Amino acid sequence: MTGGTGGAATRVVGMGVNPSAAVGVSTESTPRIPADHSGVTDLFAVLAYGEISAFYRLAEEAKLSPTLRGKVAVAKMAAAEMDHFDTLEQALSGRGVDVFDAMAPFVRALDAYHDSTDPSTWLESMVKFYVGDGIAADFYTLLADALAPEVATVVRDVLAETNHSEFVIEEVRRAVEENRSERDRLTLWGRRLLGEAITQAQYVMAQRDELTELVLAATGDLTGIAALFEHMQNSHAERMRVLGLG
Repeated sequence: MTGGTGGAATRVVGMGVNPSAAVGVSTESTPRIPADHSGVTDLFAVLAYGEISAFYRLAEEAKLSPTLRGKVAVAKMAAAEMDHFDTLEQALSGRGVDVFDAMAPFVRALDAYHDSTDPSTWLESMVKFYVGDGIAADFYTLLADALAPEVATVVRDVLAETNHSEFVIEEVRRAVEENRSERDRLTLWGRRLLGEAITQAQYVMAQRDELTELVLAATGDLTGIAALFEHMQNSHAERMRVLGLG
């Protein structure tokens, strides 16, 4: 899956419903996926590369901010992503896996997502941070519900709230309320982010059998995977509404 997964990732996941039940992910006390499942290493690895990618891209995009407040806010977001990377590096090390070797298979797909969604303005950067992270968080949060507790804890830790969402929402809502053309442009940008994210997620799964098997174990079957992507699209629509881009 794409993007960083901390920061804005968990703002509106669920939105008052149980997303796991909605897409058929197990909510029973006994998880479907054991801690030694071969796909767990891939899951940690793709999360790790998402976090480190988010770190250096946010650090670069801070330059787009027109205010010092914005630069500092994005710097804090980047720092949170680095903390999450450290958590995943330790988790992989505990499994006897080198984080750099583990991340290597995911570099091309995640870089392709970021290259195809490179923001050209401050507001595009903020929408990508909030919406892009949210798309990824939907995917991983739903998987976590079917994972062994020690694995699910790591996943949820790197999806944790980092208290920057209100800043992003305020920045975007204020801008689009004042400028109709900006709202229309960012609405199209949000749709593009969703399309690219799902495309790259499907590509990653197709390339990594272990990860595909893990997702199938979490969702039950191909119908469950389709329901998962449908849920991601519905959650995306809600995030866009929150930003004033519905």
